[in-house]
Amino acid sequence: MTIAAILSGHDGAVWTAQPHESVGEVVTRLAENRIGALPVVEDNAVVGIFSERDIVYGVAKHGAAFLAKTVGETMTSPAITVTGDTAILSALSMMTKRRIRHLPVVEDHRLTGFVSIGDLVKHRIEKIEAEAAAMRDYISMA
Repeated sequence: MTIAAILSGHDGAVWTAQPHESVGEVVTRLAENRIGALPVVEDNAVVGIFSERDIVYGVAKHGAAFLAKTVGETMTSPAITVTGDTAILSALSMMTKRRIRHLPVVEDHRLTGFVSIGDLVKHRIEKIEAEAAAMRDYISMA
């Protein structure tokens, strides 16, 4: 299974941030939409990622003044990305090794989706549960 299989279940909308936006604006967007990270996009290309972790580090270092900084000054860059044909297990492994929870999905250097570790784990659990149900059905027919 690939990342494209997960994206097929999404509505296609991806919230993004732009480097010139203030941290305060983007923090509000994260809170309003109850999400933990946004890909940062400039000229249709992913230039970074802005996450809860960036907020925690920024507030610890700069205090309330952090909210006036721009996302471009504070984002994690470059963003680690995947393509739609990346295997789910490969993406999970990458996220675990890099200690990240979100991956922008790109095709031809353009953002096409955004997945979280929760999306990937949910998909794996559903697959494992389906396989277990199929095995139970097979055993009960034998």
